[in-house]
Amino acid sequence: LPPGVELSAFRIVQEALSNVMRHAPGAQARVELGYQRRGLTVRIVNTAPDRPAPPSPGAGHGLLGMRERAAMLGGELTTGPTPDGGYEVTAVLPTHHPDPSAAAPETAEDPV
Repeated sequence: LPPGVELSAFRIVQEALSNVMRHAPGAQARVELGYQRRGLTVRIVNTAPDRPAPPSPGAGHGLLGMRERAAMLGGELTTGPTPDGGYEVTAVLPTHHPDPSAAAPETAEDPV
């Protein structure tokens, strides 16, 4: 993967897991990675917390930072609650690998 995609994926996972610890005490979390030629999908899902979260100090810019990281690469970030009371963060980060089948075929010059 390009270094920017690797770093952004790592930071998004790191921030999402920090948010689980901070906002969903006792929840289970799952991280899924999906690679395709055109991009990397990173999905972090947690279950509902088993107790209320204590007040969290700080400015709360985690989701904004993840969104900016994805946008910087031309990707997307979606976030939101799950039907079971958990939360999901999904980032799609383009890898910009050219498709070899889309390359123009080489043509030999015709002798005159």
